[in-house]
Amino acid sequence: MSVKHPIVAITGSSGAGTTTVMKSFQHIFRREGIKAQILEGDSMHRYDRMAMREEMKQQQAKGNLAFSHFSPDANLLGDLADTFREFGESGTGKVRKYIHDDGEAAEFGQPPGTFTPWQDMEAGAELLFYEGLHGGYVGEGADVAKHVDLLVGVVPIINLEWIQKLHRDQNMRGYSQDAVLDTILRRMPDYTRHICPQFSRTHVNFQRVPTVDTSNPFIAKDIPSADESMVVIRFANPKGIDFPYLLSMIERSWMTRPNTFVIPGGKMGLAMQLIFTPMILRLMDRKKRAL
Repeated sequence: MSVKHPIVAITGSSGAGTTTVMKSFQHIFRREGIKAQILEGDSMHRYDRMAMREEMKQQQAKGNLAFSHFSPDANLLGDLADTFREFGESGTGKVRKYIHDDGEAAEFGQPPGTFTPWQDMEAGAELLFYEGLHGGYVGEGADVAKHVDLLVGVVPIINLEWIQKLHRDQNMRGYSQDAVLDTILRRMPDYTRHICPQFSRTHVNFQRVPTVDTSNPFIAKDIPSADESMVVIRFANPKGIDFPYLLSMIERSWMTRPNTFVIPGGKMGLAMQLIFTPMILRLMDRKKRAL
């Protein structure tokens, strides 16, 4: 952790909705005039798209049927921890971008599925913001979580997460349902070993729970809407959280435990603004006093 150069990380699996949370934080940064360096989790993959496919074939030939982007060996987690450490110490470091699609390919002038060259972080960044799979990872050779000042988990209940992934990968990426199902099953061992434990290290968790039947996610014709969901918000340490204020500001919200409250799904964005704005401002205040 760092007072002078704070780090905020959003962690969650593919299809969990971490990108939506990232946009909420970016709104806070813009409104409060905070210069944030963005670090995308995909940029810390070990292999580009073609190399990853080849590595998966080799792993399968060795009998490893669970190799995926959830696997520590498929990511530069030591480098991620080092990047966090370096930024925390000096406010500097290297970043790159993973090119996801044709739109980004046209913007950056290189094929989808490749990485841009490493380059220096923006000068004068006030904090580092990470969004990806392993923001709270702790394992052999890497302790990423210890460098993070604010760690947020985004974890829909598993059937909803699968529905979101199925719809995204089929409609936006052109994959068949069988191909998406194969990916889900391949990732499951590493999901339980390396993704789930991160949610016990987070400072705040957001878990979206649908209020419609999702018992068979593989036949769902659409993703449950925000109005068809509730969001469970859990604080690791509720000290300093003004729950009466949050309850008064968010209609139809209630507390279920001393560190947990529930809100309508459509109020998730509002809740993030109310919860994280003062947290970010406290980090910035500590930074200014330390400098």
